[in-house]
Amino acid sequence: MGKVAVAAAVVAVAAVSAGAVLVVRHRMRNSGKWAKAMDILRDFEDKCGTPISKLRQVADAMTVEMHAGLASDGGSKLKMLISYVDNLPTGDETGIFYALDLGGTNFRVLRVKLGGVENVKKEFQEVSIPPNLMIGKSEDLFDFIAGELAKFVATEDEDMQIPPGTQRELGFTFSFPVKQSSIAGGTLVRWTKGFNIEDAVGLDVVEELTKAMERVGLDMRVSALVNDTVGTLAGGRYSNPDVIAAVILGTGTNAAYVERANAIPKWQGLLPKSGEMVINMEWGNFRSSHLPLTEYDESLDNDSLNPGEQIFEKIISGMYLGEVVRRVLLKMAEEAEFFGETVPSKLLKPFIFRTPDMSAMHHDSTPDLKVVATKLKDILEISNSSLKMRKVIVELCEIVATRGARLSAAGILGILKKTGRDVRKEGEENQKSVIAMDGGLFEHYTKFRNAMQNTMKELLGEEISSNIIIELSNDGSGLGAALLAASHSQYLEYIEST
Repeated sequence: MGKVAVAAAVVAVAAVSAGAVLVVRHRMRNSGKWAKAMDILRDFEDKCGTPISKLRQVADAMTVEMHAGLASDGGSKLKMLISYVDNLPTGDETGIFYALDLGGTNFRVLRVKLGGVENVKKEFQEVSIPPNLMIGKSEDLFDFIAGELAKFVATEDEDMQIPPGTQRELGFTFSFPVKQSSIAGGTLVRWTKGFNIEDAVGLDVVEELTKAMERVGLDMRVSALVNDTVGTLAGGRYSNPDVIAAVILGTGTNAAYVERANAIPKWQGLLPKSGEMVINMEWGNFRSSHLPLTEYDESLDNDSLNPGEQIFEKIISGMYLGEVVRRVLLKMAEEAEFFGETVPSKLLKPFIFRTPDMSAMHHDSTPDLKVVATKLKDILEISNSSLKMRKVIVELCEIVATRGARLSAAGILGILKKTGRDVRKEGEENQKSVIAMDGGLFEHYTKFRNAMQNTMKELLGEEISSNIIIELSNDGSGLGAALLAASHSQYLEYIEST
């Protein structure tokens, strides 16, 4: 072999060796990056842990805060607001009533004809709120709502006309913290769920709506102001007398329950004849050292419109679950090149990852996780995801959803403990306790719902859990508002005498 050939061979071998070294280094580098990504995931999983012992601590803390909130205003992170609803529907209500349900980025207007539990006719319309009105002026928001309500009233047909000479009556579901002063009056305490209209805080929301209706020429009386959870409780009780509490798990979260009136130290005045009072807990604001919070929850809270508030809501509700997933993925992308050498620009955008997208990926049952691949492409513009990567994303969704579901169950246990329904009492072995549930997270996120229900059984045991029923009360808040308008109608004596 000539010198040239030998030199060429040596060069070739060197090139191959160098190439092999680069491949090995690349694999080692990739292996190191993958290990780093898995470390981030496992650390997050550990910090999200919800063993039964921790859930019992959360439930006990919830019960303690409930007692404190009932004792005095400002005594607890839980507002424990008195709703002034001391008589829930019986199923005998009749007549035509309207409801306005405002609690998120959409609101609904409803027209309900009541003729007994088996004879309810409903018509409704859903309206999206322009984003600028969620952070603008109070008058602009209420004028927009009143205008849409007037349009809806104009569509009444003959079958849904109120009697001549009477005034239309409305139940107003307002799903934000309100300091209620009567069944039809209350001032806004603060906004949640992305609303931040500063000049509305401290105003009576019924007065604001009434003035807006007058401005558009709509003759309608607000006869009941209710929180969506109180409305869900009323709607649930209308069809099932065993309903004792309601929980909303949707964009936001809250709970309401029936309390003994003599167990409310802060209640001033005569006790209601029924001996009961519905309490709006505002449980989204619950916090405790026992909650499994992570660095991602803390950064989400710090970046939010209401830092330090609504901590429970920020780890269990639909508005935030997808955002927690995004924040974990962002750290994996930045510190472990999870999506490659460059961080996808879309991943930097807060709330781009919505909980419905997270749910779709979590429920992906295709062998190659095609739904996950499609979501990554459509939302984050990532078109070259590997199956291994997609499996990790499904696991991340599982961790976030499971934590939220199990903590929701712990919150419900707190209510059951406060009302003495977490144990079986002599003579009440067959006493059922029904929790009316509403909200898209509970209704549509199957794995979340199943995890929550399974956790309730774990916490209560087979014997007790057989008497605790969690029941979907679809559209309970809208129907409930109309029912409470009916039970507080100005024409009630006339209706009862006819």
